[in-house]
Amino acid sequence: MAERLDDSALRQLFLEARTHRAWLPIEVPDSLLMELVDLMKWGPTASNSLPARIIFVRSKQAKERLRPHLSEGNRERTMLAPACAIIGYHAKFYDHPPKGQDPLKGFAQDPAGAVTAAMRNSSLQGGYFVLAARALGLDAGPMSGFDPPGVDQEFFAGTEVKSNFLCNLGYGDPPKLRPRGPRFPFAEMASII
Repeated sequence: MAERLDDSALRQLFLEARTHRAWLPIEVPDSLLMELVDLMKWGPTASNSLPARIIFVRSKQAKERLRPHLSEGNRERTMLAPACAIIGYHAKFYDHPPKGQDPLKGFAQDPAGAVTAAMRNSSLQGGYFVLAARALGLDAGPMSGFDPPGVDQEFFAGTEVKSNFLCNLGYGDPPKLRPRGPRFPFAEMASII
């Protein structure tokens, strides 16, 4: 049986973790980005579908390719972030399972259902991605506010991959955090029946 994480871990993952928009000028090494993906991939997805595909945009040239597809409010924060992950989903994930796993049946005959499953499960994987980043000592800034067709054309052209959301990564600049937004109490967002 798993043990409850200690309070320090809960603070790092949830209670004190924040969405960062300002970044310290500290590079995130490739090895840490690889470790992040190797950690997040263990989160569960339906039928082990694993539809998420990730491109880490780090170089100045790559960020300039991303810049025109960002909303105005996301441009500067993304240009200053050490890395920006494009979290996408493989629309035909069912044909491309991990090595040793059989292709998933039924999705080829239901393209709309496949896209729904890909989007849902890549979103789950995106949540694991943020938690894995926090667990490894990185700060994350997940965001919408971009032109998905533009990002898809620029970064996923000629593939079956579509963008889901973006996530800036690095080491946040705490004095530049906004005040934390309120959260619902249990009774306004959940029930036990």
